[in-house]
Amino acid sequence: MIRLAIAEDHQSLIDGIKLLLEYEEDIEIVGTANDGEALLKLVRLKQPNVVITDIRMPKCDGITACRTIKKEFPYTKVLAFTMFDQKDAVQQMLMAGACGYLLKNSPLDTVLKALRAVHQGQTFYDANIEIDAEDNGNKKTKGVLTKRQTEILGLIAQGKTSREIADELFIGIHTVDTHRKNMARILGLKGKGELLRYAIEKKYKF
Repeated sequence: MIRLAIAEDHQSLIDGIKLLLEYEEDIEIVGTANDGEALLKLVRLKQPNVVITDIRMPKCDGITACRTIKKEFPYTKVLAFTMFDQKDAVQQMLMAGACGYLLKNSPLDTVLKALRAVHQGQTFYDANIEIDAEDNGNKKTKGVLTKRQTEILGLIAQGKTSREIADELFIGIHTVDTHRKNMARILGLKGKGELLRYAIEKKYKF
């Protein structure tokens, strides 16, 4: 049984998904949320095995929510369901732990196919987006950050200091500073403010 949680800031879309899934015997919707914070509360309370979430939501975006869900409930499958088809959006969501990426203009039967695929431990990517080999792993190539670096970049975008990041991730402050230097080198950035600017742009301006 697929125990599903849905996060989307447009209630009409949630209602449409619920209508689609109403007669599917293998899918049970355990709850819905209209923002990222509400999604995290829902997941902690109901512990669904699949979450379908938008990326841009109030209070807490889908990337941050996905990262938190995978940290607390590593066996929960997360499927991104969004209008953003840009490579940056795809990469950040996959690095956060999502195992599927679906566009909102997908046919209803594709939504069903994606839900069942990720529940079974498979990956599912919309046919209209481009996925590079390095997007779904930790391979370190020029211009591509590792999963840990992407995680730190997200915290930098929230304005957190190296000390705060170290405390949150349970790593040393020296390790955080090293990651900062490596990220700046990989991304071709110079100056302390450049990494923060890049982090904010990539996190919120898909």
